[in-house]
Amino acid sequence: MIDFASLDPLIRPRSIAVIGASDDPSRIGGRPIAYMQSQNFQGEIYPVNPKRDVIQGLRAYADVASLPAVPDVAVIAVAGDAAMEAVAALGEKGCRGIIMFTAGFAEMDEAGAARQEALVRIVRRYGMRLLGPNCLGLFNAAIGFYPIFSSSFETGWPLPGRIGIASQSGAYGTHVYSVARNRFLGTPVCVTTGNEADVSLGDVLGWMAGAPEVDVICAYAEGIRESEKFLAALDLARRNKKPIVMMKVGRSALGGEAAKSHTASIAGDDAVTDAVLREFGVLRAKNTEEALDIAYAATRRIYPVHNTLGVLTVSGGAGVLISDAADLLGFAMPAMPEAAQAMLREKISFCAPRNPVDCTAQTFNQPAMIGEFAESLAVDGGYTSIIGFFTQAGGSKSMGGHIRTQMTRVMRQHPDRLWCMSVIAPAKMVQEYQDDGFLVFEDPTRAVVALHAMEFFGRAFAAEPAPPPPLPVVELPATTPSEAEAKRILAAAGVPAVPEAACADAESALRAAEAFGYPVVLKILSPDIIHKSEIGGVILDVLDAAAVRENFATLIERGTAHGRMEGVLVAKQIKGGTEMAMGIVNDPVFGPIAMVGLGGIFIEVLKDVAFRRCPFGQAEAEAMIRGLKGFSLLDGARGRPKADLAALAATLSNLSTFASAAGPRLLAVDINPVFALPAGCFAADAVIELARG
Repeated sequence: MIDFASLDPLIRPRSIAVIGASDDPSRIGGRPIAYMQSQNFQGEIYPVNPKRDVIQGLRAYADVASLPAVPDVAVIAVAGDAAMEAVAALGEKGCRGIIMFTAGFAEMDEAGAARQEALVRIVRRYGMRLLGPNCLGLFNAAIGFYPIFSSSFETGWPLPGRIGIASQSGAYGTHVYSVARNRFLGTPVCVTTGNEADVSLGDVLGWMAGAPEVDVICAYAEGIRESEKFLAALDLARRNKKPIVMMKVGRSALGGEAAKSHTASIAGDDAVTDAVLREFGVLRAKNTEEALDIAYAATRRIYPVHNTLGVLTVSGGAGVLISDAADLLGFAMPAMPEAAQAMLREKISFCAPRNPVDCTAQTFNQPAMIGEFAESLAVDGGYTSIIGFFTQAGGSKSMGGHIRTQMTRVMRQHPDRLWCMSVIAPAKMVQEYQDDGFLVFEDPTRAVVALHAMEFFGRAFAAEPAPPPPLPVVELPATTPSEAEAKRILAAAGVPAVPEAACADAESALRAAEAFGYPVVLKILSPDIIHKSEIGGVILDVLDAAAVRENFATLIERGTAHGRMEGVLVAKQIKGGTEMAMGIVNDPVFGPIAMVGLGGIFIEVLKDVAFRRCPFGQAEAEAMIRGLKGFSLLDGARGRPKADLAALAATLSNLSTFASAAGPRLLAVDINPVFALPAGCFAADAVIELARG
């Protein structure tokens, strides 16, 4: 069990020492003291500086040994050897946490990485937790705790609220905080992790997942270092029904390289990270605006499993815009019941009551109609999310009060819905709407994205994680096997292969071909040649005995020029069905990851694939397959025979359990094509790549 509460001394301390404290509140060693005094930190602050007796009105101490008490946590704002010596002295003193501003460690070079390893040995020796090095710091506004040197507080302080920020980048973490503050969103806790020599993003996410002061977590990640803590944190957040909205950068190859050089962390494969986040119900945001929009909506703590959108609008054009945005996301907008539509037409004959419900500007003459139409959307339509588009009228002196009164009355009768107002209003009136309980967006399409995300969280929180399937016993050979041996290993694990035979001479190849029935496929059989097609090592449509003999000799000649030959593989040629591809990649962070996709052009050009962390059961495998864009090709599109989905899912699940059981020596598996037939599925080609040892 991972002890995320071990971060308490770092985030909820009762006392702090500042090593390298400065009397100048604008310097790195001075800002934390100035901030904490300004915000009434209730704990003790111990400045440490051998050159001063008083710092910013507080008694200063020459060194750690002189401190009058053991601080819960210490900020290190000195460089080089002095920083290392201070950490050791704090450990001797009994300090429980270190927040290290000091740079020049693993983010720099190999020598810096060695210094960082030495630093970790010190903190581990004394049982301390270390945030950083190369860390901007953190803040916990609820207790006035600001061990941070960001200048963002010069323009304002955090607002009360329930959103926590966890960021690997200090500058960007405080950027997110500043944007949130400017949008009047409360983010009372922000932790930035720097080099993550000890405390990682997973630690911080886990602490926030268990912290009563945080309901929603907004995260910024560049690379994941420790999968165990990271996954445990995501699991805890899901079990505690706390949404995580994550900006995970490094999607592009260029971005991935930038993330590595910036944080000395492993960016990993972006598609793999995406799959892991989805598995644990973490929503990946495209940018800061979207992340904060979704976090804002999530603070209402209403997460419908089946989310439907109803729209009340005074503008037909806005209704179309909202409908287009919802359609792009797959956000359901069912029509109002016919009886309800008829009832609304009786109230305003020229309204458009289907959904969006255009109540028209006539409601400005009859404000009570606004409430009646809204009531019908909630009761008759039964929508779980409702947007009221009232543009400038919602913020005007003449109509704003009437609109707010009517909508608030209905909202309070139905507090289990997500209510959103799309209005243009002065900041004071926006705050009044929010105090009533409405989400407020000027741009209604942003509201659609944020409301739709609540269903993603609802489904994740409602799902019962499946227990891991049992693992088979797997014995791997000493070196990478040939295709025939790879198929034998996989078949033993439940991945069936096309009928085939390994043949050492032309006569045995002929007997195999006649036993399978023509046409057959002939392939080079060599442990040294993985990509056979690149050297003409696969011959299809072999139709008779003469062709078997001729092509056998051809393949032996081609293969001998490139490696050791074990003979030729003769396989029954499958006709019909749908070509699929399956595989395993051993991710450096998350371990074995399974892949499935439609073969041929779909995987090579369209990259229509799905990934999932191994192992998983048949239900999860089927969900992966159904999620492919080209799934209709397996499901009888245009009169095609339906593929045996159960067999395909079982094969994919079996591949995942094989990969988990095989251990770290398994580098990769490539099975392409897999023929999905109306009855069964069969691997026609397979490669297993192993590490030696």
